[in-house]
Amino acid sequence: MSEAQPIGNVAIVGAGPGPVDLMTLRALDRLQRAEVVVYDRLISAEILERIPATAQRVYVGKALGYHSVPQEGIHELLIAHARAGRRVVRLKGGDPYVFGRGGEEVQALQAAGIACEVVPGVTAASGCSAAAGIPLTHRDYATSCVFLPGHLANDAATHDWRALARPGQTRVFYMGIQRLPHIAERLMAHGLSPETPAAIVRDGTRPSQTVLACRLSRLLQCAPAYGPQPGLLIIGETVQLSPYFESD
Repeated sequence: MSEAQPIGNVAIVGAGPGPVDLMTLRALDRLQRAEVVVYDRLISAEILERIPATAQRVYVGKALGYHSVPQEGIHELLIAHARAGRRVVRLKGGDPYVFGRGGEEVQALQAAGIACEVVPGVTAASGCSAAAGIPLTHRDYATSCVFLPGHLANDAATHDWRALARPGQTRVFYMGIQRLPHIAERLMAHGLSPETPAAIVRDGTRPSQTVLACRLSRLLQCAPAYGPQPGLLIIGETVQLSPYFESD
């Protein structure tokens, strides 16, 4: 009688914001021992080069309005490869548990009886703010910081704009650039000054990084020229500490 196929495992790995030297040692270890790597659109070329030549690569990248593989299909891929006895890495940009849908994937794997671990990564808010010289907190400007999605899961959902307009906090919107006019209008309608410092950071920590930092009212005027590419939107008084900040 043949022995049952041993079940593999899945490591959900945060790749950080792009540069390979911002990955953790554990993330690199899991990647270099992988037999299958299921990876996202924003994984940099230098990180993809660290995938073993013997490993199978499976691309499941997403963009606004387009998913190469539906989320449920990603769950099925991870489960199928693990049940085939393989060491699987689910490679995600940033941190899997910060707007990365890592929680949903862990739930699916646990429900299927698949062993999994989550390897944290440097999330975009930390990497991009540091690279742009924008502290997320500062005793003189912001005693709290909040991370928010630029796009919510459904049209009926909304943010607590009154709370977000209060002073003393840094607001970081992931994939929020296309929603900048709506975000700014809602914040200002609830009392946030149009003179509040704000920034757009694209490709943060990468050689192609661009930063636009100025007053919110001016950012609204300049942002359309930057096009629809993804990026991070940061709104709060700490933005004025950035060397990129233009006060006029």
